[in-house]
This record gives sequence, C-alpha cells and structure tokens, in this order.
Amino acid sequence: MLRIGIGLPAAVPGTDATSIGRWAAESEERGFRSLGVIDRLVYDNLDPLVALAAAAARTEHIELLTTVLNAGYRRNPIVLAKQIDSVERLSAGRLTVGLGMGGWAEDYAASDVAMTKRGVAFEATLAAMRDVWNGKVDGASGPIPALPPGRPEVLLAGVVPAGFARAAALADGWVAPSFGLDILEEGVDAVRREWTRAGRPGRPRVIVERYFCPGTGAAETAEAYVAHYYGAEYLPRVRPDVITDINHLREEIGRLTQAGADDLLLFPCSGAPEQIGLLADDLDATGWQQRRGLNDLD
Repeated sequence: MLRIGIGLPAAVPGTDATSIGRWAAESEERGFRSLGVIDRLVYDNLDPLVALAAAAARTEHIELLTTVLNAGYRRNPIVLAKQIDSVERLSAGRLTVGLGMGGWAEDYAASDVAMTKRGVAFEATLAAMRDVWNGKVDGASGPIPALPPGRPEVLLAGVVPAGFARAAALADGWVAPSFGLDILEEGVDAVRREWTRAGRPGRPRVIVERYFCPGTGAAETAEAYVAHYYGAEYLPRVRPDVITDINHLREEIGRLTQAGADDLLLFPCSGAPEQIGLLADDLDATGWQQRRGLNDLD
C-alpha cells in the first residue's frame, strides 16, 4: 500500500515560520505517514533540518523526511552529520535523510563551491557522515556517541546512471523527482537492477514527490507557486503533475503505485493551514485508508 506523507510549507514564500509546529502536529493527527521538507539556499525558505527540528518537537510518531537535503555545497560533512544526528535524537529515531547534490547554480555560487566533480565529493561526504553516526569521530573527550545501527535511514536522489548506482550501493533507496511519470518508472527499474547487481537483500525504498493545492482558487495558487519556485525553464515539466483536484489525486495514486513507488510525499503550494484538512478529506474520499500513529514500512 502506498504510504502518503505531507510536506511542510517551509519553502512556501511568506509562510509564517511559527506555524510549522502546528502544521506538523495536525498532519500527524490526520494520519499522514510522514512529514517532508525540501531544500534551497538562495530562496525564501527555512533550513530543512531546522524545520524538521520544530516538527519533531510537536509530534510523536510521524516519520520526518528530507527530500532532499542538498549536501553538495555544505562543505563540512562533520558539521552536517552532527546536525542530522541532532534531529535524529530530537525525534527519537524518526528521521530519514534524503540527500542530493543540489542543482541550483546560484546556491553553489553563494557557497563558493564549484559544481564540477560533485559525485566524488558527495560520496566522500556521505562516508564521513557515516563515520560520525557510527561513533568513529574522536574528540578530546571521546567520540561522538554512535547512533543505533542503520540510523538514520539514508535515501539518495539522482536521475543519471551513476546516481542510480550510488543509491543502490550506498543507501537504503531512491528519491524520485517531483514530476515525470516516465522518470519514476525508468528510475525504479534502474535502481532495482543496481540493487540486485550489488547483491543486496530485499529491495530499495522509493519515494516520489508531487505538489498539491486543493480548495478555492487552487489552480491559480499552484501555478503561481510552482512558477516562482522552478522558473520558466522547468515550469512546463512540473505543471502537469501538480495535483489540484480529487480526480487527479486518485489517478496519481494509482499511477505511482503501479510504477513501483513506496511513498508519495505531497508538498503544499500554500501555507494556509486548511490545506492539511482539505488534502486529508480528499484522500479519505479516494479510499486511501489513513493509519494513525504508525511509522512502520509494511
């Protein structure tokens, strides 16, 4: 059964930052399986780990996800690992870290980091962070305490062959983009092939994202937000997959399930608090059964 989560409005410009905790608490109450957050640097948004820390403080069971946290221009992997470690501890082990390199050139420019040779640097960053989480980084008073084995769960983004191979070999699964059914289908096949080639048991977890905006004026609100976030270059690719009515929601759940996704994260185009209830009601009407208080992956 497709697990359905909801995004925090942490990347919706103009959203009251103090509403994040309330949004998280209501989302858990309405039975969403996860809370997600996306990442930009040069944009009107909250830092994703700070947003999830606020969500952790107001929730007890719901999974917390970064989809994705851009590691490419965060140059100190030990600092980043400690920040992730902190959210994992604050949430009592509910954090799943989706990581990517980040593709916005202005974010790299503002960080004074080159966009070349990102794959090698990314793998080195991940290895260094795992050393922190495994208690292998020593200080004057001893190592940073290790997290439980396998924590946090790590998923990787990427839509090129090297990215699929990296997700299969170095992580617990793959984060698909927020648009393009064909990209999802090809990615699922590729990651599963690489997973088998790596000799790993089971199968990779696959998370896919979509934007949503129900209610009065939904189409206009969604169009304005997606255009602002992605710009003219990517807007035509993203627009068709933005969900603004219950029929599209029902169809998309069916398509994404058939394509092999395990989780669907629905990110808001508006920070209005009624968006949570409107989406939950639409999901109920589609027949999707909410499962309160559960965070298992069955």
